[in-house]
Amino acid sequence: MSTTSNSPKNRFTIVIKLGSSSLYDEETRQHKIANMSLIAETICRLRRDGHHVVIVSSGGIAVGLKQLQLEGRPKKLSQTQAVAATGQARLIGLWDDLFRQLDQPIAQILLTRNDVADRTQYLNAANTMQELLNMGIIPIVNENDTLTVQEIQFGDNDTLSAITAGMISADFLFLMTDVDCLYTGNPRDNPDAKPVLVVDNVNELKVDATSTGNSSVGTGGMTTKLIAAELGTSAGVTVIICRSSVPGNIHAIVQHIQNAPPEEKDMSPDELMHSLTMNEVPLHTRFLPKERPIGDRKFWILHTVATHGSVIVDKGAYEAITRPERAGLLPVGVLGTQGNFHANQGVDIYVGDRHNPEAELEHIGKCLVNYPASEIENIKGLQSNQIEDQLGYADSEYIAFRENMAFFSGVRPDDKQ
Repeated sequence: MSTTSNSPKNRFTIVIKLGSSSLYDEETRQHKIANMSLIAETICRLRRDGHHVVIVSSGGIAVGLKQLQLEGRPKKLSQTQAVAATGQARLIGLWDDLFRQLDQPIAQILLTRNDVADRTQYLNAANTMQELLNMGIIPIVNENDTLTVQEIQFGDNDTLSAITAGMISADFLFLMTDVDCLYTGNPRDNPDAKPVLVVDNVNELKVDATSTGNSSVGTGGMTTKLIAAELGTSAGVTVIICRSSVPGNIHAIVQHIQNAPPEEKDMSPDELMHSLTMNEVPLHTRFLPKERPIGDRKFWILHTVATHGSVIVDKGAYEAITRPERAGLLPVGVLGTQGNFHANQGVDIYVGDRHNPEAELEHIGKCLVNYPASEIENIKGLQSNQIEDQLGYADSEYIAFRENMAFFSGVRPDDKQ
């Protein structure tokens, strides 16, 4: 997805992720009302410019702790969920108060990983957000901490924001943090640390991920933002890290991109870095989207479907299922399984060596399987026409259909060329 493909006349769909530290001051134990007001004003300016905006807002637990006058996050899960329920009501009330002054309607969307692991619910969530945007309403998304447990958590709202951006085919994802951008070292104690303005490949990035850390009320840090950047760019989203205390920078950065000369989109990362410096664009780190972004269904399989085991394939099957005109996964190419999973559940795909069972396995992707683990063990290595004789039935000649397999960036043979 290019940064101009979603909307006519360079009107963008923008997801803005706000962490707890953007909304709550741990030292004073007060809401950052002034900063929240600036954020609301900036988002309304973006709306007036014709852009669609989604907020992914942390802070429910932090606000709940203040409401209940608690010193720190409770240790018991049920107590944390009670705090989250209290805080989320107050947090959405704060946002509503601020946006109401600007005549801007908002909507609350609370998600768990289970909500989007089901394909129908995933599409319903995406359609609901798109309809809200079309109606001029700003969706405010948060993880449903009241219901979630460790097994179904997104883990942090950086990940949730990247999944949200991919779900609605956003043009931009802004990850707001307490530094202007990524640096080659920690700028707090390294005067030689240099800003990193443009990143073409997250996996090749060499920076100090400790330049911002976890708070006692938040769950994210710079490492989770890099993970979110990899996830977002794989879906064709341009991911930007910038300082949360200067929310007006979002508008300035978007305006620069909106008004940039056509040749800027064809610049190399080094040329783009020079252009950003010369044009005095506010300091930020821009992660460029993949040239060949993953499709929506495969994005859903890779990043929302929970896996319940693994299927191990040989190198011949690996070549067949990852080539450009790829095939479905046949039992003849399966070496074995791990775990106890059922038909239609998600599993991880690993590549093994048929001639060296002790060789290290390579994790290449995920799929939805047509048979349970026990039956795959019975038909592994067989030709498809032998399935019925072995099992007494044959629902499919494939262990997994090609449309139900998705692979991580860089594991396909054509990606490595």
